[in-house]
Amino acid sequence: MAEVDSLGFQVPDDVRLKLAELHLELSEGDITQKGYEKKKQRLLQPFLLAQQAQEVQVSSEPSPQSSAQRRAQRRLTREDNRYHSEIRTEAVMQALASHNKKIPVIPHSTKRTSAYQGNQRHRDSRHESSSDDDSVYDEEANRNFHRGARTRDSGASSSSSFSDVNASPRHSDRERPRSAAYVKYQIPGNTSRQALADVMQSARHSQHISQPPDVTNNAKSSRQADRVGRGVPSVRVAGNVGMDIDSDSPRHQGKVAAKIQQLMNTLKRPKRKPLTEYFQEDDDALEGQALAPPADPNAPKPEGSTLTPVAGDQLVVPSGLPRNLEAALHRYGSSTYKALAVTVLDQNGKPSVNLTYGKLLSKTQKVAYNLLNKVGQKGEVPIKPGDRVALVYPNNDPISFIIGFYGCIMAGVVPVPVEVPTSRRDAGGQGVGFMLGSLSCNYALTSEACLKGLAKTANGEVVQFRGWPRLSWLSTDSMSKLPKDWQPPPKASEDVPAYVEVKEIQNRSDTYSTSKDGSTVGVTVTRNGVLGHCRTLTVACNYTEGEVMVCVLDFKRDVGLWHGILCSVFNGMHVIFVPYSLMKVDPASWMKMITKYKASVGIVKSRDMHWGLLAQKDHKDVNFSSLRLLLVADGANPWSLTSCDAFLNAFQPKGLKPEAICPCASSSEALTVSVRRPGRTSSSATGRGILSMQGLSHGVVRVDTENSLTSLTLQDCGQVMPGATMVVVKVEGSPYLCKTDEVGELCVCASYTGIKYWGLQGITVNTFQVQPLNGDGRQTGDKIYVRTGLLGFLGPGGLVFVCGSKEGLMQISNRRHNTDDIIATVLAVEPMKFIYRGRIAVFSIEVLKDERIVIIAEQRPDCPEEESFQWMSRVLQAVDSIHQVGVFCLALVPPNYLPKTPLGGIHLHETRKKFLEGSLHPANVLMCPHTCVTNLPKPREHRPDRDVTPSAVHVGNIVQGARMAWAQGRELNTSEEDGDGSRKHQFLTEILRFRAQNTPDHILFTLLNSKVQVQLSMSCSQLHKRAERIGNLLAEKGKLKPGDHVTLLYPPGIELIAAFYGCLYAGCVPVTIRPPHPQNVTTTLPTVKMIVEVSKSSAILTSANIVKLLRSKEALSVVDVRAWPTILDSDDLPKKKLTNVYKAPTPEMICYLDFSVSTTGMLAGVKMSHASATALCRCIKLQCEFYPSREACLCLDPYSGLGFALWCLASIYSGHHSLLVPPSEVEANPAVWLSAVSMYKVRDTFCSYGVMDLCTRGLGTSTGTLKAKGLNLSCVRICCVIAEERPRIHLTTSFTKLFADLGLSYRAVSTSFGCRVNIGISFPGAACPEPSTVFVDLRALRNDRVTLVEKGSPHSLCLMESGKLLPGVKVAIANPETRGQCADSHLGEIWVSSPHNADGYFTIYGDESLHPDHFDARLATGDLQSSYARTGYLGFVRRTELTQSDGGRHDALFVVGSLDETIMLRGMRYHPIDIETSVLRSHRKICECAVFTWTNLLVVVVELDGNENEALDLVPLVTNCVLEEHYLIVGVVVVVDPGIIPINSRGEKQRMHLRDGFLADQLDPIYVAYNM
Repeated sequence: MAEVDSLGFQVPDDVRLKLAELHLELSEGDITQKGYEKKKQRLLQPFLLAQQAQEVQVSSEPSPQSSAQRRAQRRLTREDNRYHSEIRTEAVMQALASHNKKIPVIPHSTKRTSAYQGNQRHRDSRHESSSDDDSVYDEEANRNFHRGARTRDSGASSSSSFSDVNASPRHSDRERPRSAAYVKYQIPGNTSRQALADVMQSARHSQHISQPPDVTNNAKSSRQADRVGRGVPSVRVAGNVGMDIDSDSPRHQGKVAAKIQQLMNTLKRPKRKPLTEYFQEDDDALEGQALAPPADPNAPKPEGSTLTPVAGDQLVVPSGLPRNLEAALHRYGSSTYKALAVTVLDQNGKPSVNLTYGKLLSKTQKVAYNLLNKVGQKGEVPIKPGDRVALVYPNNDPISFIIGFYGCIMAGVVPVPVEVPTSRRDAGGQGVGFMLGSLSCNYALTSEACLKGLAKTANGEVVQFRGWPRLSWLSTDSMSKLPKDWQPPPKASEDVPAYVEVKEIQNRSDTYSTSKDGSTVGVTVTRNGVLGHCRTLTVACNYTEGEVMVCVLDFKRDVGLWHGILCSVFNGMHVIFVPYSLMKVDPASWMKMITKYKASVGIVKSRDMHWGLLAQKDHKDVNFSSLRLLLVADGANPWSLTSCDAFLNAFQPKGLKPEAICPCASSSEALTVSVRRPGRTSSSATGRGILSMQGLSHGVVRVDTENSLTSLTLQDCGQVMPGATMVVVKVEGSPYLCKTDEVGELCVCASYTGIKYWGLQGITVNTFQVQPLNGDGRQTGDKIYVRTGLLGFLGPGGLVFVCGSKEGLMQISNRRHNTDDIIATVLAVEPMKFIYRGRIAVFSIEVLKDERIVIIAEQRPDCPEEESFQWMSRVLQAVDSIHQVGVFCLALVPPNYLPKTPLGGIHLHETRKKFLEGSLHPANVLMCPHTCVTNLPKPREHRPDRDVTPSAVHVGNIVQGARMAWAQGRELNTSEEDGDGSRKHQFLTEILRFRAQNTPDHILFTLLNSKVQVQLSMSCSQLHKRAERIGNLLAEKGKLKPGDHVTLLYPPGIELIAAFYGCLYAGCVPVTIRPPHPQNVTTTLPTVKMIVEVSKSSAILTSANIVKLLRSKEALSVVDVRAWPTILDSDDLPKKKLTNVYKAPTPEMICYLDFSVSTTGMLAGVKMSHASATALCRCIKLQCEFYPSREACLCLDPYSGLGFALWCLASIYSGHHSLLVPPSEVEANPAVWLSAVSMYKVRDTFCSYGVMDLCTRGLGTSTGTLKAKGLNLSCVRICCVIAEERPRIHLTTSFTKLFADLGLSYRAVSTSFGCRVNIGISFPGAACPEPSTVFVDLRALRNDRVTLVEKGSPHSLCLMESGKLLPGVKVAIANPETRGQCADSHLGEIWVSSPHNADGYFTIYGDESLHPDHFDARLATGDLQSSYARTGYLGFVRRTELTQSDGGRHDALFVVGSLDETIMLRGMRYHPIDIETSVLRSHRKICECAVFTWTNLLVVVVELDGNENEALDLVPLVTNCVLEEHYLIVGVVVVVDPGIIPINSRGEKQRMHLRDGFLADQLDPIYVAYNM
């Protein structure tokens, strides 16, 4: 019905309601004046246009709905809220003022522009049910917040311009420009950016060992690196030994470096207290118990005497009360059948719906009759007395509910009130459904209107809600008539369940409960309990027949059910229910009803009193003179005192008596715990205390001064109930009685409490059957108590003081903090501009053996990013000062985004669950692990004065009987190759000529395309002839001389092999380099140019296509064609062959140069002599048993390392047939490699990790199809991954399991290991035992110790053997600093001695100073005679039970990681791959990650495979998992697009390149979080 607005024209009811809500928002400060005017104008615009032609005379007196009048009347109270405290606000402001004087500027986290808008979900803020939400705001504002959001482009970012020459060009054309807004970010408060940059210049990060030097400064400034399938960052070059290189030197002075320095300056401020909460990282201690911070010795202790049970007044039941609820119904329904029982206000605030006691009795009988006699007649399950039935009624229909409830009571059926499920995925709905299933509920009672509003299936049935059992829905409005002579059956016993109240346990740290956080339980109350409760409340509250009660609470549970439904009928009272939806529109409606009906009782919450204060325009008509009892249901909340005092001050002139305000305490288990008696005016009837929050946090009661900034004022919740006894027991452990000045859990012994959790006997005993113990362990008596879940103490005269609840308790570092206290502090920091008051969630999570505080709030849509960040910083400082506790995480989410309970409040369990699983999608996050995590392990301290010499360590190992760590492959036996005529040749060129003469038609190489078709094949003779012609091209056209260096620029194929031998025929030294990619020339070509310069190449030998590419316009814009050395086209060869094939004078002459990018980002070139190359081929032949009759399939990059040796060298030496599959073909068809293996029945195949990963991902769902096509891998004997890193056991295991159905043996898959100083150390062999795996303790590994543990042990790490040592190879494990030989229980550097060691680094200036240290190192202890090459990799040797071919026990070599990449933090050695593995497990949307350090801060870069609005979910999860598993605090979390982390051609992460790109602001991150 339309009504006339104050502007003089009619507006619909829905518009009027929205206008009223806007008024309420303005009054609470939830909306600005400008926003209010805009929204009001938008709502009224259609009606203004319709009235433009009319002259409307507006009354001179403003109407009650006038916005101007509302603003004028509410201006004084709009700052008030139910958590408001002048003392708390003063304390917060003083704390912030002190912080501002000494705290450096906190670096502001940065977002990409689109991440600000984020593609957020929208949730409707309007619910039909009533709401516990304390703030009301317009959903149009929510829509405006989400408007303009977009989904992030999933393409890889190519903002960085660096490319690794050894990286595959896959997807390199996927470029997109960096966000223009990205460069506009400012550092809040940074007024001296250059000063910060200057500070950074002095930062130095020491290296662990010497490494190949960096000569990047001699090359182009635009250094580049490429990633397989992804593009990005930089390349360094090794070679200049005269430079002192610091890999962590802060060359960048961008905003990232400045912000990191800001963070370092912030962290340098002194801690709040000395970190005494260290725990030692001892194995036994960590495994034996969860280590928590020790108790503070200076904490206050309780000093009072042991508390004795306190009894309430004697329960004297007035005569004339009904004997039970049914008797009360019959009495009032018969004698006063016209008297009103229930009145409900409609949405207009009018009492339009009434129910008399006569109607209540008749309808109740009809429901009881139908339940027992009509249900189940059509083959359904009948309802019998004692069965449970769900009551599903909306919160604005108490009449239907009371009819259904008493109908069940009369029939002897047990009602189970639950909320109306508004959707199939209601927060917490699954727990309710599980509870209904446990109660064996088959039927649900509801009203006709509610039944029509439930979601339906296509055939008209109610949908199956999540977790709910299948229910038959019955409407109490459409039941059959009652026979006149029907009487309800007599009750067999009064000690049977009367009703079950469903409760969700939010507290996860409940020490006496085994329930999980968020689990739903059913509190059972018997008929005797209901009767006793009604009698007790009648006595305590002095209820009498005919009184009028106004109730604002939910009538289905707790205080609203006990007073509004049970006691009211028991005493024949008239109850006026005010729906909560009306309270949003008219907060003063309940006060109007008290005035209109002269009500003597009001049942409210402190929230309703606060809102009543805001409705000042209605105050003049309010009269509280009839009110004798104003029951404050949440009086146990310490912050309700402010609302009570303010309400009394405002309405005492309106007749409100001070003794009428009666706070009460209640719990679902013990029902009413205490209530202040109405009308008592003596000094002992009420009480309040000013207590120290510091003392309360330690569980003791200490009186504080009134003007203290850290005090908490408590009011009593009344006395112990009549006929009840109360004690206070310790919160944790056995129920020992507390002392008089000690805070504990309140326990009640009464006749009316609940008796059990339905179906949960274990926690029932711990909750409902508590027998308190004295200090000596003896029981105090025979009485059985019930835990209330309330924390408090008992004062003089039996007064009950409550200072918190178990559900809101957070135990942090042996101190207790209440969530409501934290919320009050948060709200004291100017909340109106930034967040919504009633939408704050505070909870704790367990991280690193202790609880950590998490605060999540809904921010306003118009809140600027920088201002909200500053507000968050102030909140952290306020909580730290007031509560002396750090906040682990503070997150802001979009408006109306937190999960809601059915009543509209925050669903804490669902919020916490979403936070932990990373699905909350916050808009802003601030992590503070540095300030609140104070129980990290003690750092290892390096004491140079206590260094033990290598000889002393060696002697100690001998005394202990420890085996020294060394291993060797089998001896080289010349008799094994007697039948091969090539054995007599020392050079590969001679062997190729020998094979061309003896077996000219034998096929050596076959190149396959993506369709498994032969693209090119070449025999021994063809290869020899083409090599001769290429050699002639170099000699005649190129004018090259023996010893000149020649760059080979070819794609993977046979032409590369021919060019290589053509160079050897001409006496030139070949250098193989990956060619630039046609679609990404600008980023890949500079690296080619750099390596050409560093290798001092005299010519470039390549194909016609690449020559054309080098001379293209795109290439000329990067490198001038005149800057290249002589370019020779191998497609234009002379017809005549080389006259004389060059033969090196000695085998020690350089055969070729091998350049590759190491895992640390260093581009290092090594010299391989003819002798080393031949020895390597010989070892591979003996290990794999390669012969001319064998075939091998290769799918790897042929430009460096062992991949190059297998592609270009091994087939020439051994004569076996090599099937060549370029990795780019696998990208086009993931099945091409395995199809080739199956088609040719190959026994030995070799690949890279990149290829194996492509097959695992691309063929994960296609194994059935491949098997149907006949693909069979049972022929494979060796499937080896060529790598220079720790074996990726997870990938190899997944590959083996995936293709096991195709016949692949688990014994076939293995790995190899090589490095710069020796490209082939270990390799799988034909007759070698299967790969060994061990589980080592990750904690011991950080301390360079190797401790074997069982599979599944905590902190265990699975490591796989890195192949078998090649023949003639000997390795030793040495301490990288002292060079002493290690025992097999220690982690050390792998040193290798073999005939095919590299001959040294190729340096740009020819300086050989690194040669003795890297290629001719000597052990300080142990084998002093042998010369070793230092690999730069950490590992260990373990003797296994397996037997080698020579009969000896097998010594397995395990590679742990690169020594240059290890991260030294807190005095311990961490391997990046271990941290990265943990991070990858933390969230399913993390597709890749990398870690590095900068100025002692750990930086974690994660790639997000999802929408940008999910980026901030990763920050807490990444921080948590690294803390939990590695005891490290993450300093910076960077969220980037997929493809940003650079990976070289071997699939190894280039972490140093990533670090350079990050510090140079080239990553275009989605989000950068600087953890405090």
